[in-house]
Amino acid sequence: MSVRGPGAELGGDFLNAGALVVCAHDEREGVFRLVAHEQLGVKTFSVQADMSAVPDIERLFAQAMEQFGQIDIVVANTGIELINVPFVEITEDQFDRQFGINTEGTFFTLQAAARHVVDNGRIISIGSSTAVVPFAGQALYGSSKVAPHYVVGVAAQELADRGVTVNTIMPTGIEGAGVFTEPNPDDPLRQFIAQPGRIGRRMGTVDDVADAAEYLASDLAAWVSGQGLVVTGGALQ
Repeated sequence: MSVRGPGAELGGDFLNAGALVVCAHDEREGVFRLVAHEQLGVKTFSVQADMSAVPDIERLFAQAMEQFGQIDIVVANTGIELINVPFVEITEDQFDRQFGINTEGTFFTLQAAARHVVDNGRIISIGSSTAVVPFAGQALYGSSKVAPHYVVGVAAQELADRGVTVNTIMPTGIEGAGVFTEPNPDDPLRQFIAQPGRIGRRMGTVDDVADAAEYLASDLAAWVSGQGLVVTGGALQ
């Protein structure tokens, strides 16, 4: 998993549950939080990798196998976000960057996970509710999240005989992640997300995503596969 955005929270929660965690990072941000667990005697291992580059993805999985001997759970949460860009203004460079990371990077991370995860293992992709509910300004981001969710459904069928579950978590906007890293209560998009019809009338949190991932990684979800778990507090998006 990545250590940016929800990745650090996910990694910390899995560590607290007793897992040995391997994280990918493209910079130092977020790594220190996980390294703190090592000081408490919990095993972590981080690899600097460009998750849009297939050789780096393959190296990440190879080092994970070398370090721990097997892979039980993979959380693919690689992604960048570009929102509030009108469809008619999207450039080719923006398209290539968005799809290179969100689509191609996630595709090959899921492929590597399918090759390496143990029988009865878990593969979880962090997607977005924009993949199922169109939203103005998110033509690029939302469409880049559609393809990985389709791949999740295919992988779930192809890995079923091995008992491997493959699912997507589809959250709404997450406070502290992506374009919502800096607090700004006057942000119109934040105000839209915190609308009536959503539990608590609030943004999503990294804890909301981490809780969903813990469920999908648990024995309770052993027969849940090929699904998109929409985590939006009840609203459509």
